[in-house]
Amino acid sequence: MLKLLAPAAALLLTLAAWAADPAPATAPAAAAAPSPAASAAFMAAPAAPASAASAPEPAALDARVQQLKADVIRLNRDLLVLEEELLFPPGTQVALFVSMDVGKLFELESVQVRLDDKLVATHLYTPQEVQALLRGGVQRIFVGNLKAGKHQVSAFFTGRGPHERDYKRGTTLEFEKGTEPRYIELQIKDKLAKLQPEFEVKVWQ
Repeated sequence: MLKLLAPAAALLLTLAAWAADPAPATAPAAAAAPSPAASAAFMAAPAAPASAASAPEPAALDARVQQLKADVIRLNRDLLVLEEELLFPPGTQVALFVSMDVGKLFELESVQVRLDDKLVATHLYTPQEVQALLRGGVQRIFVGNLKAGKHQVSAFFTGRGPHERDYKRGTTLEFEKGTEPRYIELQIKDKLAKLQPEFEVKVWQ
């Protein structure tokens, strides 16, 4: 008789404890002990990393990287513009450019530029740079500051002229510097009538 009452007493104690502190109604049923087959299946499957669900898609990550690169390039450009404006204010700024029109009668090798009889720029050209000029490119060879008034710019070009002969030619121009920026173009042209290259200095208006 005592052997039969012992399990019943234990069951009553368990029910009493449950009644005093019942489990929440929303407690998941999975709290019960899983079956041996379910336990084996759970242990066989590796746990997924916690960050896998939140990892960004490769396409989204690549787009973000490209956007950051574009932002860096734009910021760098803005900083360069700001630096140039601080170093060369519009009221005193002067810039010199080199261009070539056709260029069949002259193979450019170097340019030397003097401003008010002071050497301000020299450049030796590679074949790639010459080809870029022939395709319509314009090279900024110098930028600096000048006070208002009259000034003189001189450019000396060296290279290969007609019949592969060494060729050196200079050109000079006087110009007026006001309160606005001054842009000057050093042009190399073909003079087909004389079969000679022609060098000009042009002030942009």
